[in-house]
Amino acid sequence: MKDGIFSAERLLALYDRVAEAEDAIPRLRRFVLDLAVRGKLVEQDPSDEPAAELLRRIAKEKARLVKAGEIRKPKTLPPVDLRDVHIDMPIGWRCARVGELSTVITKGSTPTSYGHAYAVTGVNFIKVESIRKGRIAPDRITSFISEETNEFLSRSKLREGDLLFSIAGTIGTCALVTAEILPANTNQALAIIRGTGFVFEADFLIVALRSFVSNAILDKARGGAMNNVSLDDIQNLIVPLPPLVEQQRIVAKVDELMALCDRLEAARAGREAVRDRLTAATWARLTAPETDAETFPTPSFQTNARFALKTLPTLTTRPDQIKTLRQTILNLAVRGKLLEQDPTDEPATELLKRISRDKSDRAVSARDRRATKIRPLSSNEAPSDIPANWVWASFGDVAISRDGDRVPVSREERERRAKVYDYYGASGVIDKIDGFLFDKPLLLIGEDGANLINRSTPIAFIARGKYWVNNHAHVLDGISEGFLRYLELFINAIDLKPYVTGTAQPKMNQAKMNSIPVALPPLAEQRRIVAKVDALMALCDQLEASLTTATTTRSRLLESLLHEALAPVAEPITKAAE
Repeated sequence: MKDGIFSAERLLALYDRVAEAEDAIPRLRRFVLDLAVRGKLVEQDPSDEPAAELLRRIAKEKARLVKAGEIRKPKTLPPVDLRDVHIDMPIGWRCARVGELSTVITKGSTPTSYGHAYAVTGVNFIKVESIRKGRIAPDRITSFISEETNEFLSRSKLREGDLLFSIAGTIGTCALVTAEILPANTNQALAIIRGTGFVFEADFLIVALRSFVSNAILDKARGGAMNNVSLDDIQNLIVPLPPLVEQQRIVAKVDELMALCDRLEAARAGREAVRDRLTAATWARLTAPETDAETFPTPSFQTNARFALKTLPTLTTRPDQIKTLRQTILNLAVRGKLLEQDPTDEPATELLKRISRDKSDRAVSARDRRATKIRPLSSNEAPSDIPANWVWASFGDVAISRDGDRVPVSREERERRAKVYDYYGASGVIDKIDGFLFDKPLLLIGEDGANLINRSTPIAFIARGKYWVNNHAHVLDGISEGFLRYLELFINAIDLKPYVTGTAQPKMNQAKMNSIPVALPPLAEQRRIVAKVDALMALCDQLEASLTTATTTRSRLLESLLHEALAPVAEPITKAAE
């Protein structure tokens, strides 16, 4: 950063190198603020009145106010140790504590604590949520008090030029009080810093408090139900103090660069919107029902599918987009749109006969024997059209339930047992245990839990080896592991909300699961579908890994570039980050 000046051109050059980093613009905004309070945003002018004069001026004014009885005698604050500031101060600057640079530091009040009610209209009552981008937004003021209450809460009546600083909850939010919102009062979550006009350009103090200085106050935050800092913490907060006219130049430069950040943010949002629209259009084209053979000819669809699967990765810049890509692949697979059908395949109706024979061979009770009869679903019962050699059937007809073999074991008991075999719950392995209930590949489907709705992890998955299953996952067997793999894809592809009961505690009981209509391809096509999906999911894994790597690289590059800009005399490390 030559000559200590950071210009719009330099910010653009920096942004071009890290534009796709997820947090690039927020980090650049923070960077601009940090440069501002380090004296690296504008040149210093040796003819400016030094900050030491500002300190003498405020000391003189405070002495006058104490003598006039308008303020209490301020308590003596410890001297500033520059080692606590961690910046090189430009010539003409000083560092001081906020308590030295202001005449009053207090906080707001809660009317109801004193028996006063809020009003429908009247005097503005400012809360943290009323503040936006360093300003109090009139349209965000939703609470009011009467003039009588405002006079009663005289200590927290606001004046033009007061600075508000949140000390509870979202710590560090700050805003300048302007004439347009007066009369006004505020609550106890906001500290009132008054009388800084002798030493600060008001907007510069906001810049300082929004910069790295706010980290110092966050370090003071105390936990509990709500983070908070004390007025003493505010009193002792150290801020840099440039000459007054330099403060004005800094504020003008910050405004210029923040406006540029606004434009960059809007441009990025525009790019993301275009990507999202292109992606959504592709999804819609691929997943729309085929209602007209001329509009959706099969060769055209296959061409579109190949094009989409090749080009969508270039539109994919966020993890949520990869999740959508995975879901679309599954959706196409179970609708017969991922592969062309082979008319020589044995039709799925023959598969139903095989399943019936398999269930008959396994039957050990009259109930089991009754369950061997499989009825294909009629066209009226079918949710949608499927290829000619496919068939619709009920899930309960084509799978064999092993739910009766499940045994739940409490966490306390599992802690007393050796950790040997996988212990499965609704979303996968949740523990280990010293025994097993199953010793073959079976399909597990989550029975309950929020995952049935939010789908943060797959609902259906294959368990292999020796393992135990509790009563939060359905256990299903079938004619082969390959068939179970297809059922796994199908359950993960469809919307299960129609089969889930409850909202606070979502649950898909066995009866609901058994009623799910399943589109079954011929067995040979199922194997091809599973293989194709596996290959495409592997590509998604690679895409996800490359996106993670790119995100990490961009983040490291951004960190490196910012560090280099803040410490330009250090050995450049940009190439190492790349």
